[in-house]
Amino acid sequence: MARFDYFPEYVPVAEKRRLAQNTIEKLRKKNPNISPVVITGKKIAKTWWGMSWCENLERYSDYSNRIDRGRSYVRHGAVLDLQLKQGVIEALVQGSGSKPYQVTVRIVPLSQEVWQALVAECAGKMDSLQELMEGKFPKALSSLFTAKGTGLFPAPKDISLHCSCPDSANMCKHVAAVLYGIGARLDDDTALFFRLRNVNVDELISETVSKQSKTLLEKSKKKGRRVMKDADITDVFGIDIE
Repeated sequence: MARFDYFPEYVPVAEKRRLAQNTIEKLRKKNPNISPVVITGKKIAKTWWGMSWCENLERYSDYSNRIDRGRSYVRHGAVLDLQLKQGVIEALVQGSGSKPYQVTVRIVPLSQEVWQALVAECAGKMDSLQELMEGKFPKALSSLFTAKGTGLFPAPKDISLHCSCPDSANMCKHVAAVLYGIGARLDDDTALFFRLRNVNVDELISETVSKQSKTLLEKSKKKGRRVMKDADITDVFGIDIE
């Protein structure tokens, strides 16, 4: 006769959140700078950058069958602390035990070859840094940024994962929760994305604005030459050019 008593005891969502909040309060006494991931509403991420981060992970076959294990965890407040630095994310995730697990995610820098190609492709196609950060740019750039292998977002081969839990899977639910937590965190500060990929967002903006300024200047010069030409004709022939 099959046995089913090995399944973990069901814990209501409200109880999970209460336990997570209690742990956060204890951690905060030791470290006031902890930064838990708090999800409000139905969506984990709401901005273009946050949503694109999550969608990028979900579309890779390496992750698509496993990453959804982290959705409920991040929604229930299990990511007690998430610190995002250049190329590294360190987090604490509440599991079934009393002590949170330590998760580390490392992301390799975007190659200079890919970055320079993106900068060149974006030249003259954005108006400001604010436009970029808010994700309010032409659809063509959206496709460019999210393209597999040549875009801004990392592929699985660019990401290494580690969790202190006993689960032997490369992507346990604690790691998956952190990956979703990154998407939620990008809603709060898009600049973290560029820091994570170790690229200079100012370079991208300065190049595109410079290209726009150059184009406008060239148009202005052409118009100026036409005005002078019309003025010369008027002086020579004594006729008015409409």
